[in-house]
Amino acid sequence: MVTREKVAGYLLSWTHPSGRSKADFFYRYGFRAEQWTALARALIKHASSYDVAKVEETPFGMRYTIDGELETPDRRNPQVRVVWFVGHGETAPRLVTAYPC
Repeated sequence: MVTREKVAGYLLSWTHPSGRSKADFFYRYGFRAEQWTALARALIKHASSYDVAKVEETPFGMRYTIDGELETPDRRNPQVRVVWFVGHGETAPRLVTAYPC
């Protein structure tokens, strides 16, 4: 699951304390908060295009890390690490974060 809050309110937010540097990164490649679904689609495609690099069990569920090229609007396609989480009793992964490798 990739929500508007996670993408526009965090990864593409200039005001979010820990999202600010991520926004700088993603904006450089052509993503914009107003079209947040473009980044959401790219992150979902990323997850289906690459193998899981790391799996971690936590007290709350499983965390999955995937590394690979992210398809971007400007087509420069940087290497990114995307983290997904599946909580106990859940079946659908949800986006945790994404950042450059």
